[in-house]
Amino acid sequence: MTNQHRQRTFDSRFKRSNQAYLKESETSSAPAIRIGFVLREHFSMMAFTAAVDAIVTANLLSSTPLYSFRTLSLDGSAIRSDLGIEISVDGALQSQSSSELDMLFVCGGLRCNLQPDRALQDRLRDAAQHGLILGGLWNGSYLLAQAGLMDGYECTVHPESRDGLQETCPRVTLSANPYVIDRERVSCAGASSALSMMLAVIGQHYGNEVVRGIEEILSCDKIGEIPERPMPCTAIDPALPEPLQAVLQLMEANIEEPLGMEELAGLVNLSRRQIERLFHRYIDSTPSKYYLELRITRARRLLLQTNETIAAITVACGFVSTTHFSHCYRDYFGQSPSQARQNRGR
Repeated sequence: MTNQHRQRTFDSRFKRSNQAYLKESETSSAPAIRIGFVLREHFSMMAFTAAVDAIVTANLLSSTPLYSFRTLSLDGSAIRSDLGIEISVDGALQSQSSSELDMLFVCGGLRCNLQPDRALQDRLRDAAQHGLILGGLWNGSYLLAQAGLMDGYECTVHPESRDGLQETCPRVTLSANPYVIDRERVSCAGASSALSMMLAVIGQHYGNEVVRGIEEILSCDKIGEIPERPMPCTAIDPALPEPLQAVLQLMEANIEEPLGMEELAGLVNLSRRQIERLFHRYIDSTPSKYYLELRITRARRLLLQTNETIAAITVACGFVSTTHFSHCYRDYFGQSPSQARQNRGR
């Protein structure tokens, strides 16, 4: 018999929540994608922060950074946003080497000056020659188009700037979509679409699982048309069959004293086999594995976010003993609960 440690892997839904805490071998080892944001005077703060929020949150889902970013102005001076807040930047676009970036976004806004800027155009053309992916937020694509960098590409722009772009840049294919990705060009029309655009970019880089993980974090308080609806502790896909949603909700509500399969089946008026088929079809897991991962995820949060004893966490998450809890935690995270607590914050 071998004593070799058996490493468990999370099913996709819980892997998103726990990605940053898994062993290095399960996360991305590729170099971080380097992004520059060129801030123009009166740029849309909301569009900019939405784009940055997406990549910063992506980094939170990985034990190694997926992205790095820096802010730039043409000459390195501070830039005033559309909110009247002055923003210090990391450097000057005029001295930024294009070889040190992979993507470059021009951040515009409603009151940005759209008159041709030769110095800006020269730097953007240099970035294009170095093969950077170029993007525009709000009316940033207008400034890219002025440099001839949107010729033959489809792009979008804020409605206030559409007429001017159509008149002055006839070789550009202007779209009415809120965001557009066309080969090496990316654009969005405003603040709300900036997040959607960046999520689509991240999806191309790292896949839909990372995107869904970001959405779970950033959409936790999305309330739609029912402001009184409480936030769920975990995101349950409303597109799932109602009986399956009911089972997931029962699991979530019974973590300290987990319900047995027969109890769950009786409470939702299904057979055990029917529940297993639902999990296999819609979650690609078994009920017992899902339930364990739900509990071990809660245990990880309590372990790293509170000072509760390991014994108390063991009970709160439905494990029969601290030894059982420790074995399960090590199986998933590659370290014991006490080691994880010692390493938190590092």
